[in-house]
Amino acid sequence: MGHIDFLNCLPLYDGLVRSGALLDVRLRRDTPDKLSDLLLAGELDIGPISLVPALQHAEDLVVLPDLAVGSDGAVLSVVLVSKMPAEQVDGTVALGSTSRTSVLLAQLLLEQRWGNWPTYEVMAPDLAAMLRTCDAAVLIGDPALRATYDAPTRGLYVTDLGAAWRDWTGLPMVFAVWAARRDYAADHPEQVFAVQQSFRSSLTASLARVEEVAEHAARWEPFDAVTLATYFRALDFRLGARQLEGVQEFARRAAVQGAVPAGARLRFAPG
Repeated sequence: MGHIDFLNCLPLYDGLVRSGALLDVRLRRDTPDKLSDLLLAGELDIGPISLVPALQHAEDLVVLPDLAVGSDGAVLSVVLVSKMPAEQVDGTVALGSTSRTSVLLAQLLLEQRWGNWPTYEVMAPDLAAMLRTCDAAVLIGDPALRATYDAPTRGLYVTDLGAAWRDWTGLPMVFAVWAARRDYAADHPEQVFAVQQSFRSSLTASLARVEEVAEHAARWEPFDAVTLATYFRALDFRLGARQLEGVQEFARRAAVQGAVPAGARLRFAPG
């Protein structure tokens, strides 16, 4: 099973660690893009997958119900950091190389919402290096969370892409879902259902004591407990009707860009 190696997944896994449920799981930690590739290659049975490849390969996957990483407004950890206001960015944009969905969301906003046509350069997620040669940078995960608080003090503009999507469409943004390979789900439906139920139970327990989870995480992370609790509350782990409406709106706009097939839809595991 895959595990996104960012703080945004800590509430999902904290309860699993405490319960001992992970003792029967071989866990692979990595970035969203690498985990997506491993799942599609058959090297993972179940794992998180960025929304773009999930839509691109919907025929090969079944999505676990009511389990996602997203936001209904500001997400704090998916941002465009720029030298000028986002709507004026039309030079070169550095794209962090760890999530296709966040990168595409930034492109949709820049081009379809703000009417700009910058050039893009894929780079490692190092903000100083990115802005050394580019006008703006797309960051996700822990580097983006740091930039949300630090970059404005350096005279830079930070645009929260979750908030920008909500302002544009009125809908939540789903960045990643959990899925199983279709063949694995067909052969092991009980295991897939058990994983989904374990994640939801873990999440419910973690969010009920979010301050405690944040205080524990703050011992090992460069963020204080208040910052982490605020972040965990900003995240939306649901995949209900409203979130699925956001998925379909994103898919529609992404299809205009040729990034996903027209009419692409997620397919769900029984549950």
